[in-house]
Amino acid sequence: MATRACGPTCATPRSSASRSIPGNWPAPSPRPAEANRPGPHELYLLLRHPEEPPMRAVAALALSLIAATPVLAASGDWRRDATRDDIQRIERLNSAWEGALSEARRGGHARDLRALGALVEPRAALPRPQPAPGTYQCRTIKLGSPGGRGLPYVAYGWFRCRVQLTPGGDLLLEKTTGSQRQAGNLYPDSDRRLVFLGAVAWGDREGRATYRRDPERDQAGVFERVGPNRYRLVMPWPKQESKLDILELKR
Repeated sequence: MATRACGPTCATPRSSASRSIPGNWPAPSPRPAEANRPGPHELYLLLRHPEEPPMRAVAALALSLIAATPVLAASGDWRRDATRDDIQRIERLNSAWEGALSEARRGGHARDLRALGALVEPRAALPRPQPAPGTYQCRTIKLGSPGGRGLPYVAYGWFRCRVQLTPGGDLLLEKTTGSQRQAGNLYPDSDRRLVFLGAVAWGDREGRATYRRDPERDQAGVFERVGPNRYRLVMPWPKQESKLDILELKR
């Protein structure tokens, strides 16, 4: 992850033959019979927004590519890029959910949890988890505490997040405001979830953090859709403050 004075690390975009659509594996080079078909990124936007005319979808794509700045070049296989500790965190996701929710309820926050609805339901993930590029409102919910010695439930206010699709085909998630700002890649994993590998920047003077620069800043989790234009990034066993962090995103 990033050092104390971290900044973005940009990688050379991969060739079109190795680009991937979030939620799918890298697409092969088009055969002659496919020359007139939409490219992978146009297909991604058309699938996300079937009601939009094709040219509007392509225009939205162009804007997202102009704004995108890579955090790092993702391999397409999150297990190849993840640290061993982060792989184990994701594999222990269910136990993090169980312990964090139980501790929050024992701490008197059952009503708060009910108000959050599907956001804190472990099995609430819906198909098509890929978020459309753009700006989102986002907030962090922290559940449980390391060793049971801290607050079992903390809900922060709303900040701003954005999703970007890079020319290389990587889907990036970044929290752009607030004192703790995550940034990282979203990798394909299943039809109901993506995997996030990223890092957190602390304070107002730090730039975007980079995964695998500083173990204390590394973050890993699963990204899921839990409702119309409502998503969550669930990070089990974070390094600080809680047993489970949830970053809620909505439009």
